[in-house]
Amino acid sequence: MLDSVKWTLAPYEALTLDDLYDLIQARIEVFVVEQDCPYQDVDGRDRQSLHLFARGLNGDVLAYARITHPGVRFDEPSIGRVITTQAGRGQGLGRALMVRAIEAIESQYPQSPIRISAQQYLEDFYSSLGFQTVSEPYLEDDIPHLEMLYLPKQ
Repeated sequence: MLDSVKWTLAPYEALTLDDLYDLIQARIEVFVVEQDCPYQDVDGRDRQSLHLFARGLNGDVLAYARITHPGVRFDEPSIGRVITTQAGRGQGLGRALMVRAIEAIESQYPQSPIRISAQQYLEDFYSSLGFQTVSEPYLEDDIPHLEMLYLPKQ
């Protein structure tokens, strides 16, 4: 499956209207509908971010992450809005997505730590990618979250 996935990394300005529509639709599908969490998805940060996503052979969005530049959400670059849609689950896309996001940040911001606000139930997953928990749990949109930090390899 990973061989048949088309990856795209693009700034907001390079997204087509169809890309933007499909990405927002996928985010709402996962965060609002599946997780039953009404929240303001369109938060003004998309225009200042890189968008990393995978599409399947039929064009459906299978995975997505938003990469924010330093100073947009945190002092450090950040990865957020991380999703794997139902059609993309169970195929290693979540890990592949995060590895690509980390690599994208490392190429643009060498030696910069990466901060994320992770849903607490995914702490082990992010830890396996090299992120360390740096906060106590807190509620974000009524879901327990943790801040986690990835320190670049020296």
